[in-house]
Amino acid sequence: MTKRLHIAVVGGGAAGFFAAIAAKQTNPEARVTIFERGQKVLAKVLITGGGRCNLTNSFADITDLKQAYPRGDKLLKRLFKRFDYNDAYQWFEAHGVRLVTQSDNCVFPFSQSSQTIIDCLTHTAQRLGVTICLKHTLTSIAKQQQGKIEVHFKDKTSRTFDRVIITTGGSPRAVNLQYLEAIGNKIEMPVPSLFTFNITEKAFCNLMGTVVEHVVLSIPSTKFRSNGALLVTHWGMSGPATLKLSSYAARHLAENNYQSAVAVNWVYKTNTQLVEQNLVAIATENPKKQMANIRPYDLPTRLWEYLLHRSDIDKEKRWGELGKKALHKLVETLTNDVHQISGKGSFRDEFVTCGGVSLKSINPNTLESKVCKGLFFAGEVLDIDGITGGFNLQAAWTTGYVAGQEACV
Repeated sequence: MTKRLHIAVVGGGAAGFFAAIAAKQTNPEARVTIFERGQKVLAKVLITGGGRCNLTNSFADITDLKQAYPRGDKLLKRLFKRFDYNDAYQWFEAHGVRLVTQSDNCVFPFSQSSQTIIDCLTHTAQRLGVTICLKHTLTSIAKQQQGKIEVHFKDKTSRTFDRVIITTGGSPRAVNLQYLEAIGNKIEMPVPSLFTFNITEKAFCNLMGTVVEHVVLSIPSTKFRSNGALLVTHWGMSGPATLKLSSYAARHLAENNYQSAVAVNWVYKTNTQLVEQNLVAIATENPKKQMANIRPYDLPTRLWEYLLHRSDIDKEKRWGELGKKALHKLVETLTNDVHQISGKGSFRDEFVTCGGVSLKSINPNTLESKVCKGLFFAGEVLDIDGITGGFNLQAAWTTGYVAGQEACV
């Protein structure tokens, strides 16, 4: 007969619920309790994807997991063999949630409401007999005799468990993870990961509302680069390309206090010779037309006029009057337009941090702490983070599933 384990899951978010459910499905006899510090569970799931809950991705455009997960790609590659995005898709559909995959590969509930996902998780947990305790803030944990773990909550009596799964989410401050460091777990300094760029140049911000569907963004003199749509806002740069780059370069930008150059390739073409040939062809065919009236690469009007100004070219100048020097300057502006990042904005409420419990501190097959037997981790508390597009929630489902199963072994 299976020993009746008492398992604590600390953190009532996506990873916590999935861990609790997986534990109960693996060992129905286990007593599983979720402890949530807030007044309601799954609060972050409620607001993700603009309230629609982008719960995973089809991964159709991902050729290497490093593209989706700047940190944690190797661990997830291993864990995806046990529970990946296809498994997550099937799990939710099997539990009554109809899903839809958008053209950008993001997966949402057909209802277009995150409440559908919350209801599915809470009802499944309740049906399996998972206990939920709200307003429980973890303060410390301690190893006990016979391999048990004592858990201390603020203003509550301490409790002892056979297994503890930490799913407290990303933490913007390392001090919040001190209790884990105190028992020997290595902590990677948490820093923000999905954010927009503040650009102080007024002329640039005057383009607010402008969207360019395909740009390449990069940080000069580094390997950090991203592509996708760029949105100009009243404070600077946003949109998928910006958020991806902020994720890839999260540590680099934090170390530089969010002061850095950022280069925009507005035309998505890296071969400057081809760009030059294209502009020469326009000039040859339309020598009498004003520069402002013919927009190469279908660039938005306001942006094109701004780029002409950046290149010191009068918008009323005729294409046929474009000299070699001006041509080269224009090519440079189109393909390598350098701006200055001066601080970071936030990305709505989808705050993600990189950092957390070091992956060197855990067993990569079980997500158990190497220094405290019976202590497991799942979700964003680990040093795993993804770009925007459903990847962070997928990491929560996968790590929650594995930690929940392994805690029952």
